Amino acid sequence: MSGKNPSVPTRAEPSSARLVATLGLAGLLSGLVIVSVYQTTLPAITAYKSKVLREAVLRVLPGATRVQRMVYRDGRLIVKEKKGKGEDALFGGYDAEGGLLGYAIPAAGSGFQDIIRLIYGYLPSEHRVVGMEVLESRETPGLGDKIYKDAAFVANFRDLSVDPKIVAVKKGAKSAANEVDAITGATISSKAVVRIINESNALWLERLSGPGAAPPFQKAGTIAQDEAEEVKKP
Repeated sequence: MSGKNPSVPTRAEPSSARLVATLGLAGLLSGLVIVSVYQTTLPAITAYKSKVLREAVLRVLPGATRVQRMVYRDGRLIVKEKKGKGEDALFGGYDAEGGLLGYAIPAAGSGFQDIIRLIYGYLPSEHRVVGMEVLESRETPGLGDKIYKDAAFVANFRDLSVDPKIVAVKKGAKSAANEVDAITGATISSKAVVRIINESNALWLERLSGPGAAPPFQKAGTIAQDEAEEVKKP
């Protein structure tokens, strides 16, 4: 009797085309899942960002109950719900009777680590900044992040003259209405906030200085009911 082993069939290796097709299908399905999740969560993310911005506007403009977006076009401010490409935008803050209190001005610029985005309240009749809030920052934890965690630094911007410009000084050396005490150990980040606001003021203050510069309040409802678009990159 023969001692030969029965032959074992050899499994064919998948072709390159089949491997490419399989990988392509997996990538397509993964992409569809990612897009689906993004589209599902986008309304919630947008609503949250709008809520954060609305609350920030209220904090930097004490007393405001109504807000409307404005863009600067053809030498004047006009009310517009969304900022167009290349347009400079800010928010006008109004009291319950529709009287203008001031402006909430978004601004951004380079910090020590990355871009710092903030919003500050400005009263044109008094040439004063009356509030500042950092909206986005990647400054060094424990140091640069004190630009929004250090209550004493943030308080500098609650009654701050803009004439002739805002100046950051060594902590404890503040002696004038336009000076800000810098944060010890985070001087670069402190000065970055001041620079961002000064650069924004150079763009906006002359536009906001004339009588009747702001259009009257046109939207019904309070800020809590109005949609506020996310502050976008310049």
